[in-house]
Amino acid sequence: MRSTRKTQNNTTLGGILIRLLVSMVVLKIVAIFTPFFSTSGFSALFMLALSISIIDYAIEKFTGFDASPFGRGITGFIISALMIYLAGHFIQGVKVNIIGSLLAALAIGIINMIIPGRTVL
Repeated sequence: MRSTRKTQNNTTLGGILIRLLVSMVVLKIVAIFTPFFSTSGFSALFMLALSISIIDYAIEKFTGFDASPFGRGITGFIISALMIYLAGHFIQGVKVNIIGSLLAALAIGIINMIIPGRTVL
């Protein structure tokens, strides 16, 4: 019998890994098509997706606020852009300015509307 490890929010470890991989793909696609936002290398992309996920989890855990780009209208959009902007400044290999983070948050929000379930941010 195969057992799956559960995290506190009742998500399987495999589910978390899949969401992280999907987030990496979405962030790379957004970085390719969004001006003023770029990533270089797998490790930078992995660290960006991981840090955004951790920041999002912390915001949701401590405030109960859904920080996805369209989770709470304009407020969620702005918080998403700030998460991308802050994460981009702490991770080597990620270049982003405030305009790039706003455009990236918009693109990620649109992709999240198309892809069912919570994937990125």
